[in-house]
Amino acid sequence: MANLKELSKNQERLTGGHRLCAGCGAGIVARQAMIAACDTPVVVTSATGCLEVSTTIFPYTSWKTSFFHSAFENSAATCSGIETAYRSLKEQGKITEDIRFIAFGGDGGTYDIGLQSLSGAMERGHRMLYICYNNEAYMNTGIQRSGATPKGAHTTTAPAGKVHLGKEQNKKDLTEIMIAHNIPYVAQSYVGNWNDFVTKVQKALAVDGPSFINILTPCRLGWNYKPEDTIMILARLAVETCIWPSFEVENGVYKINIMPKEKKPVTEFLKHQGRFKHLFKPENASVLESIQKDVDLRWSRLQCRASQACNI
Repeated sequence: MANLKELSKNQERLTGGHRLCAGCGAGIVARQAMIAACDTPVVVTSATGCLEVSTTIFPYTSWKTSFFHSAFENSAATCSGIETAYRSLKEQGKITEDIRFIAFGGDGGTYDIGLQSLSGAMERGHRMLYICYNNEAYMNTGIQRSGATPKGAHTTTAPAGKVHLGKEQNKKDLTEIMIAHNIPYVAQSYVGNWNDFVTKVQKALAVDGPSFINILTPCRLGWNYKPEDTIMILARLAVETCIWPSFEVENGVYKINIMPKEKKPVTEFLKHQGRFKHLFKPENASVLESIQKDVDLRWSRLQCRASQACNI
């Protein structure tokens, strides 16, 4: 596990003074990832999104490392191209130091319009870490629904009203899609546990090949909650309700990292967010039951896979 005392000595590669919202999880993700990647020089690529537009407003930048801004859909392709150029230069003896590569993308640029780019980079086997800061909608462009948006959530393109109750489909399981690429390391983490996330970043950067981390990253604007509740919602509720399990897959072997002492009902997570408030009307109880059933099934499936005895 990561050592907090040692980490505190590392140089900050993401400075303060950026323009992310108060309570935004993306800044926490980027800062902790950069602290975890302190042993070697790092090249960062980032898709257009909240993290990019708030940390690189010309002529200013919050990044104290090499940073490349790419289009919404091709952060993974850009990072894989830079990594390929690096390997070529190293083979030619023009570069001698070890360099690591990290690509960032929100769920819109990862689950949806960047999926082809990401899949190609993973399949080709580039030594790079892709981190999806997953705030479950296109937050930067107006809170539109994405493939990561959970069932029942209110967004501007899937609004809750008299006809529809927010998004009607279940969210895409991108973590499992990445696992299906048979890459060395895949993990899920969450903003509320720095040790879990930092340790996983260090593991991912150490593997000789592609790696992927999907980290649940709350957006206080799109999720509609108080800024000071960011850590509470993630740390104490997302994992405890099993809506977002913390686990990793190393070379095909599943391991659950955080096992809830008491599995709480999904309503404990949903009730703190304005995007789900319509689901708590008596006439919408069936939607909550459907969400709970889906979470229970996915949790049981993950437990089976972690025990290597899955037949679900």
